[in-house]
Amino acid sequence: MSLHGRPRRYHLDRPATNAERQRAFQHKRLAELCRLRQQLATRAYHRSQRHDWERPPEVFAAYDAEFHFTLDVCATAENATCVRFFSPEQNGLMQDWGDEVCWMHPPYENQIAAWMEKAYRSSLAGATVVCLVPARTGTRWWHDWVLEKAEVQVEVRLRKGRMTFVGAPHPAGFDAVAVMYRP
Repeated sequence: MSLHGRPRRYHLDRPATNAERQRAFQHKRLAELCRLRQQLATRAYHRSQRHDWERPPEVFAAYDAEFHFTLDVCATAENATCVRFFSPEQNGLMQDWGDEVCWMHPPYENQIAAWMEKAYRSSLAGATVVCLVPARTGTRWWHDWVLEKAEVQVEVRLRKGRMTFVGAPHPAGFDAVAVMYRP
């Protein structure tokens, strides 16, 4: 009702007092800020322009001390960790990994499922493959090539903390895990 006793018949959802208008404006502004922060976080953490980040040397050294790698299946001449490696031109997905002990730090892009499938199938053929991959447990590739194979010969090791890739100004916006496929 208005001050004159007549019922208010227009804009019932519109704030009537200044205090109500201020609260509605602040609520709308806060919702917009939350939406912008979410967009920024998504851009910063999951939409890198690069997909060939080099892992920290100490991360590789820790696994190499245990496994003694003989083949880096996805590397470049600049970041290869083993004497034998497959470059992008050689396309490690098309090569036979034999019975090698393989290090795999695949590009974190839309081909990660193909790399995980190759790692699993190569282990069935005799290779030992250690994969350093993002812990994206809700993705199809995770379910197809890690969870569903867990009862066979897959080991997953969680890593403590987030890695700062070589040349990156900040730690990655995701956790990483090591997935081991054994023959």
